[in-house]
Amino acid sequence: MKNQSVSRGLTDPQKFEFDRKVRSAGLWGRGYGRKQKDNRPEITMSFRITGQPPAPFRRFYGMSDAELNARNVRRHIADRLSGFPDRIELRDAKPGETVLFLNHMHQPEQTSCRSSHAIFVRKGAEAQYDEINIIPDSLRIRLVALRTFDIGHDMIEAEIAESTQLKFLIKQFFDRPETAYLHARYATHGRYAVRIDRVQEEQP
Repeated sequence: MKNQSVSRGLTDPQKFEFDRKVRSAGLWGRGYGRKQKDNRPEITMSFRITGQPPAPFRRFYGMSDAELNARNVRRHIADRLSGFPDRIELRDAKPGETVLFLNHMHQPEQTSCRSSHAIFVRKGAEAQYDEINIIPDSLRIRLVALRTFDIGHDMIEAEIAESTQLKFLIKQFFDRPETAYLHARYATHGRYAVRIDRVQEEQP
């Protein structure tokens, strides 16, 4: 298994620390720290990250500044490489590209966690990001706040992570059966980034 191959490459003190973290995270015996005892297919927990669908934002692409302002949308021209993260393609707008700054309801459910916040959408963005087990560039270069939600859309837990910790933390959260999905936010400004869902795959 993947984690076992990692631990085999560690020295004894390092492996002890690795096992300690796995145990403290409650993952020991859940596919970590043990081998499959029979010939049943091994279930590997994967995750899926999706950007926003472009359809709700297309109406803004051709609007004038006056029309946008009337709808509380602001037009900006990206003037640096890593300051305008688009929520559809999950990449930063390149200098010179046009982005729209608007309020988006990212948690529309009727709970105490109902929430909206300002996001950037690149004008003309159409290629919705949709990947399994791949961290997009817009998350990889930033400090990220992960929030876990249950099936009733109430928040269970939250954690701030460096990009190097994201995959482990995502899989750790999804190992808990009460977790239905995750939201990721860019920690510095607190703005919504993406939704992350659980994907189960059978390994032969």
